[in-house]
Formats: sequence, C-alpha cells, structure tokens
Amino acid sequence: MRVLVTGATAPIGTGLIHALLADPEVEHVLGVGLEDAAPLTDARFSYRAVDLTRARASHDLIHGPARTLGIDVVVHGALHRAARDRGDRVHAANVETTRQLLLECERQPLVRRFVLRSAAEVYALRASEPNLLDEDAPLELDPRAPQWVRDRVEADLTVCARMGMSSLRVVVLRAAEVLAAGTGSQLWDYLRSRVCLRPLGFDPMINVLSIDDAVHALWLAAGRSGQGVYNIPGADTLPLTSLIARSGRRDVPVPGPLLAPLYDLRAWLVGFQFRYDQNLRRFHFGGVVDGARARADLGYRPTIRCVG
Repeated sequence: MRVLVTGATAPIGTGLIHALLADPEVEHVLGVGLEDAAPLTDARFSYRAVDLTRARASHDLIHGPARTLGIDVVVHGALHRAARDRGDRVHAANVETTRQLLLECERQPLVRRFVLRSAAEVYALRASEPNLLDEDAPLELDPRAPQWVRDRVEADLTVCARMGMSSLRVVVLRAAEVLAAGTGSQLWDYLRSRVCLRPLGFDPMINVLSIDDAVHALWLAAGRSGQGVYNIPGADTLPLTSLIARSGRRDVPVPGPLLAPLYDLRAWLVGFQFRYDQNLRRFHFGGVVDGARARADLGYRPTIRCVG
C-alpha cells in the first residue's frame, strides 16, 4: 500500500503518517501540506508543499509525484480549521479542493481508494431528532448555518455522491470532534477560558475524540477494501458540565440569548475562535454519533480518553 496524506503538517495528518510508517505493509507515504518543511524524515516518506486550492496543483500532484511513487490510496483531511474565517478562499480550501482532488484521483488509474475525513458536525441537531445519530441521520442543510458547517456538509456530500459511480472505493469518516490543540476544535477553544458560559437550563451530552483514535480510524479506513460512510465516535461521552469541571474550568450558566454576543465580544478582545452560533444546537440538544457500523465493518473501537 502506498498512501498520500493531505494536511500532513497538522496534528492528525502527522499522526497518521507515523502510524502508516509503523505498518510494514505500507511501502511509501507521500505527505502534502502548505508548509515548506517536511514534518519528519524517513526513507519511506516524501513530502510536497502544494496549494491544493489551485486546480492545476491538484492535477500536477496526482499525475506527477503521486503517479511516480505508485500511490494507490489517498486520505484527504486538509480542511480549513479556523471557524471565524469565511469567504471564497475558505470555501475553495474546504470544498473545491475536495472535489478537484477526487476527480483527479478518478482519472489516475493507479489510485484505487479515496478516504475523506469529514466531521460529525455535518449532522442536523434538532429537538425532534434522536440524540444518538447513525449514518442515516439528516444532515445540516440550513442555508443560515455558519460557513464552517455548510462547507463541511458540501464536501461530505460531494464525496458521497461518487459512491457507486466512481472507479474508486470511497470512504467517508464522520468523526467526532477531536479535543486537542491545532485541530480546529471549537470545544478546545471554548475550554481555554477559565470561565465557561453555557445556556441556562441545558446540560447536553458531548462526545469527543482523541487524536490517537482519529488516526487509528483513518489507518483502518485506508487499509480496508470496502466503502461507505462511517461515524467515528470518541471514548469520552459526558455532560457538558462534567467536561467543563474535568477541564478545571468554572461553569457559569447564562440565558441563551446572551451567549452569542458575549462570545463574539471575547473573540474580538482576545482573538479566540469559539463561535456560540455554531455550537448553539449542540449546547441545547446534544448529539452523539453511533459507531456501530465502523465497529462492524472497520473493526474500530475508541480506546483513548482525552478528558481527565
């Protein structure tokens, strides 16, 4: 197996490269990122600094270095992480890059498998929906949703639409939020404050994923032969109040309508990325992904806890 990994310099991408290089069945790994410096050195590892928002760059990567190295599996997880950024450039990084990379992989005969690291945030959270979400749960298609969510839904659906029609075996992993620095985690940013504001009268269940379990799920998906959509839950499921307490933060209930402006003010003053409008439904209704399908088909079980 020869694997291309996008987002190679981000924590999950770097972790996946280490996991792949530890697998004797992996002959070579090609990492792709924006940074000039490679994240590690190894005889079985190559690195290219590529701006995948340029369609020509995707074409040249897949039909150039990827073909020369005999890449047969592509794992794509390079999504824009800053929730407060928006606009065409961000949309291109999230959606157009995913579409173009998938199309180029279909046109390159050596590539046989495409894995997308999507996110559990693509699901619609409503009071009328169950709190345990399987892969058939409705997605968030509200045009008023923040661009961070809308882009991930569009990228997810773009890849899902090719299942059964593509020459590739396509896998989409809808992963729970990875609670770690450098991953774009909204909860990680939320918990950086010594005081955490939450909606008065609500204490939803929250599921979070460790970097190690996210990497393990991607490694499993890269090496299997099947295709489909899989939820990837984490080992920690707990009420929001417990998450705040175990993180050593102070829990302060606040009337819901005040939270968005307060967190907008926080972002303006100190530059944090947490957006209450993006997390409003999760902080009211909860929503935990069901990992039964990934357990049955991929053999994935979360084991690493990331909450003290």
